[in-house]
Amino acid sequence: MKRREALVVAFQNVAEFWNVVTRPTDKNGLGFTTEEAFFELTKMERFFRILCESATSYEAWKTLLKANRVVGVQAHDTRLVAVMKSYGVFRIVTFNVNDFARFTNIEVLHPDRIAAAGSLEPDTA
Repeated sequence: MKRREALVVAFQNVAEFWNVVTRPTDKNGLGFTTEEAFFELTKMERFFRILCESATSYEAWKTLLKANRVVGVQAHDTRLVAVMKSYGVFRIVTFNVNDFARFTNIEVLHPDRIAAAGSLEPDTA
């Protein structure tokens, strides 16, 4: 039996979405107008629950930074994991599977794995 999963996205990802879609095409963006971007953002809000940061996620972030000896750009992925932990989310779907390998107690799934399996069920083989 397949279970249904709630789909969530962190506010950080929403901000990154806005950055990419409104950035000019000659700067590796999609060149959306603010009106077009806002329309897409509104659609996204109907599909995903947006997880915002809190004092709890900030404290979790600091703990993860130290425990995992995080440096540089890795702080952004650590921030996502901190938000996940503060909301009790333990599964992430990402193209950047290796970027999250350092974190324990979360399951990291590549989108191809979900498409092949037809669900978010963990592998049992």
